[in-house]
Amino acid sequence: MKIEELNLNPNLLKALNDLGFTEFTQIQEKCIPVILEGKDIFGHSSTGSGKTAAFGLPIFEKLECGKGIQALVLTPTRELCVQVTEALRSFAKFLHTKVASVYGGVGIEPQIEAVKKADIVVGTPGRILDHINRKTIHLNNVKFFVLDEADKMFEMGFIDDVEDIMKYIPSKKQTLLFSATLPPTVMHIINRHLRSPVTIKGHVHVDKCLLKQVYYDLKTPEKFSLLVHLIKKNLKGLAIVFCGTRREVDVLSRNLSMQDIRAVPIHGGLTQNRRLKALEVLKGNDNAVLVATDVAARGLDIKNVSHVYNYDVPKSSEDYIHRIGRTARAGMQGDAVTLLTERDHENFRRVLSDRSIQIQKVVPPHFEMVKFQRFHEKRERGDGNFRVSRDHSKNTGFRGDSRDKSFGEEKKHFGNRSGSSRRRWNN
Repeated sequence: MKIEELNLNPNLLKALNDLGFTEFTQIQEKCIPVILEGKDIFGHSSTGSGKTAAFGLPIFEKLECGKGIQALVLTPTRELCVQVTEALRSFAKFLHTKVASVYGGVGIEPQIEAVKKADIVVGTPGRILDHINRKTIHLNNVKFFVLDEADKMFEMGFIDDVEDIMKYIPSKKQTLLFSATLPPTVMHIINRHLRSPVTIKGHVHVDKCLLKQVYYDLKTPEKFSLLVHLIKKNLKGLAIVFCGTRREVDVLSRNLSMQDIRAVPIHGGLTQNRRLKALEVLKGNDNAVLVATDVAARGLDIKNVSHVYNYDVPKSSEDYIHRIGRTARAGMQGDAVTLLTERDHENFRRVLSDRSIQIQKVVPPHFEMVKFQRFHEKRERGDGNFRVSRDHSKNTGFRGDSRDKSFGEEKKHFGNRSGSSRRRWNN
């Protein structure tokens, strides 16, 4: 559908034209008219499908500037919070609408001032609750409540926070929930809080004709060396290497850098400043490799990805499909490569349980064995970074043991919800 076919505010159309929009994506074409009609929606769609415009444009069309916070958008991570805020501000270029972002890891005072003038607030659950507790945010005028990447938000342990936040939002509101998968927690929120929602499905923007899926069955010491060989041979634009833990991201990215590969680590243990710098690197056109956990990469719209490497095999077919959906977009070819060792076999069987997934086994090419250096990590106090010292060890694959809980705000629960104490990290 052409953007002119919807009767949107001329200033919105002008901004879209400046941004180079010519046609709506599938999810946008389906969502925008339904949201304009005032209905709750469940958008079943993956990263990169255009969800921000799908909910943002109709919200801009319906809210009134200067009457307090009328829209609250919750995101699971700080990085997605920043991306959504930037996108909404670009749509509002010729409007008077104010958009504020609220997330942990930075000073709260500037956010307090921004929230006072905001019509739309985009935030992470922990920091939104901090503002609620400080009485520096007032949600009594909210008309639109958006849950973006809801499955990852609840996987990261924020379902109780979301429920708490919803107590401060008027019951008469329009709820827009977007999720790539449908775990029980998402269904709970849909059944409990959405009013006769319209389910809208958007396809993953992956052209199977352009996407080549292969796997290599390797011995553990060969894994890193083959990865280095493949990256150096094939890197054009951006590649993403998925790891299972933060520690693996740190160690793998350092080892890639030692092989003269521009590797950018991204996970929840990095400082806010380092994460934002990493995202700036990825916006450029230079060849680079993003080394990330699933949680870290979730929600980030990263363009021009030529290769996706599964250094660790994901736990489910849904996670696999979400990963490979990063490449083979917009008519471009892409490769999804899985590096399989003995410890990955169980997860790989889960992935292949979806019979629609066809991954070809290929014989590894001749490649040079290179050294893989283990590192001993000590967490620094204060900024969430790691001080890394070398630990000379054997050339072997690295197996981490610290599962990444979140990429933005970390949270742990102690005991059950009733009468339990809760700790929240907003670093």
